[in-house]
Amino acid sequence: MGRFIYEGSTKVEVEDRALRHLQLVITAKLRRGEPFPYSWKEDASIGGGRITVWLHAGSSLVFKYVGSRQPEVNRAWVDALAYTANSPGGLYLVPEPAGSAVTGNLDVS
Repeated sequence: MGRFIYEGSTKVEVEDRALRHLQLVITAKLRRGEPFPYSWKEDASIGGGRITVWLHAGSSLVFKYVGSRQPEVNRAWVDALAYTANSPGGLYLVPEPAGSAVTGNLDVS
């Protein structure tokens, strides 16, 4: 289970495979100079609720993986996440589409 860390203090645990896909979408948008919100649900063990952060080029972001190998990339999942990131509500984690092709490395710029 990896971690997404925002501004050094706000953290959310995310499975490594999902984190890899989120990283691709987030970095692609920030490279293009497109700020956007990212939201997630907090675990009930720490009070529940939902957090939204505003991601922009000056944001301090850390993608911390538990595993040493990069997970393979599912282009359909990247596209689904990018679709949410481009919506008024912003990025949120959606389930991986079933039966989609998986590729090695992928640049989504």
